Amino acid sequence: MTTNPHIRIFDTTLRDGEQSPGASMTHVEKLELASLMEDMRVDVIEAGFPAASDGDFAAVSAIAAQSKSAIICGLARSTPGDIDRCAEAVKQAARPRIHTFISTSPVHMKHKLKMGPNAVLEAIGRSVAQARNHTDDVEWSAEDATRTDFDFLCKCIDVAIASGATTINVPDTVGYSHPEEYGALFRRLIENVTNSDKAIWSAHCHNDLGLAVANSISAVANGARQIECAINGLGERAGNAALEEVVMAMKVREDTLPFSTTVNPAYLSRASAMVSRITGFPVQYNKAIVGKNAFAHESGIHQDGMLKNAETYEIMKPEDVGVAKTSLVMGKLSGRHAFRDKLESMGYFLEGDALNDAFKRFKDLADKKKHVFDDDIAVLVDDQLAAEGERIVFKRLRVVCGTDGPQTAEIDLTVDGEEKYAIARGNGPVDAVFNAIRQIVQHNATLDLYQVHAVTGGTDAQATVSVRLNGEGIMATGRSSDPDTLVASAKAYLHAVNKLEARKAKRKAA
Repeated sequence: MTTNPHIRIFDTTLRDGEQSPGASMTHVEKLELASLMEDMRVDVIEAGFPAASDGDFAAVSAIAAQSKSAIICGLARSTPGDIDRCAEAVKQAARPRIHTFISTSPVHMKHKLKMGPNAVLEAIGRSVAQARNHTDDVEWSAEDATRTDFDFLCKCIDVAIASGATTINVPDTVGYSHPEEYGALFRRLIENVTNSDKAIWSAHCHNDLGLAVANSISAVANGARQIECAINGLGERAGNAALEEVVMAMKVREDTLPFSTTVNPAYLSRASAMVSRITGFPVQYNKAIVGKNAFAHESGIHQDGMLKNAETYEIMKPEDVGVAKTSLVMGKLSGRHAFRDKLESMGYFLEGDALNDAFKRFKDLADKKKHVFDDDIAVLVDDQLAAEGERIVFKRLRVVCGTDGPQTAEIDLTVDGEEKYAIARGNGPVDAVFNAIRQIVQHNATLDLYQVHAVTGGTDAQATVSVRLNGEGIMATGRSSDPDTLVASAKAYLHAVNKLEARKAKRKAA
């Protein structure tokens, strides 16, 4: 077992995270997020599942081509076609990895694979050897490892290492384990598997019982040297271990967890906000590390303690994770230079037209609000970045509402550069807005989600609206912010429609 205290952070936001219903990302969004991960110094980026679709293959290939230092990993089933496809996708990376897997638990082998133990062992040896012919960095995973017979799991890992696997992943695929049990499993495997010192051991925990981070830390304490996690804990069902929680747990508690990561925690807040903006999944207010209330204190007793010494109620500094500790002291008289400095202090680096557009939007917002806060700036820039390259662009909205009715919306859009106009009625102003958009961009998708959140306090606060559409088996989520809730609703709906139309086009092309 290695004694190296460095723990590799394997980020699977782009692969396992994207498998969350409604969380799929566009090609441009994936490249943007992968670039931020490299800046954050994530060790391994699992960029996608190349055999799943042409779009996934293209995204993994592009991420590999733009990578600089991170290991770029693609997922592959234990079939020859999957592995060859994955190898082709990651080949341009400076440090490519193929991650292949197969189920090993009795319930998965019987009902999912319809294979016996000997056939599974043969598939492991064949797939790992094939992957190793393409690259020296091969990871093998035992899907549903925590419900697998221990002796059979040892045999599977023996075969994987003997065939050339350099990383062994022991996932808690269904979030079934608890910390003591999961840690003990790693300890027993490392003690019993032949040549266990020839591979890095990896933990991949799902959060079905809310124990993913605790299980991952327990695995590290018992010999694991890689943790597979996702920003905001994104992932199937209840999600994965949250990257930001894993990193800060080891940083804050170095006294009892003497391990280190290369991740720069100052990027955590920005990464969380980017994933939330891209997926449309809001971060819960009381989310550890990156939630809006993570560094907020309302209780009088807590406030008194904080005024005397911040350490009374905070075990880390907000700046450590990229959270600004003070409100933005800027207004409509602030200049472009000051605005640019503020953006850079928040982790946004805009140039040229992008900076000019953001500054104009900031000035417009400052004319409408007394106080412009950091959160206002963040959603303003995030909305701008999300809208870049969209076919359907919002131009103007006029809404008639109230008790006299009828509730009516007039909207102007630009579709592929052509001006479009529509007017529609609805059962309320929001329904009227969405009906007007549907007149221009016709689709049969249903509205699965409509949420409104205030970005900051006060009656002049910006509203952030999240919308999720579901049509023809495709889910698309949109998000936007504006001091006018109806304008934010229209922009969020259009963001979702743009994603929906793009994914339909990709499916048709495939």
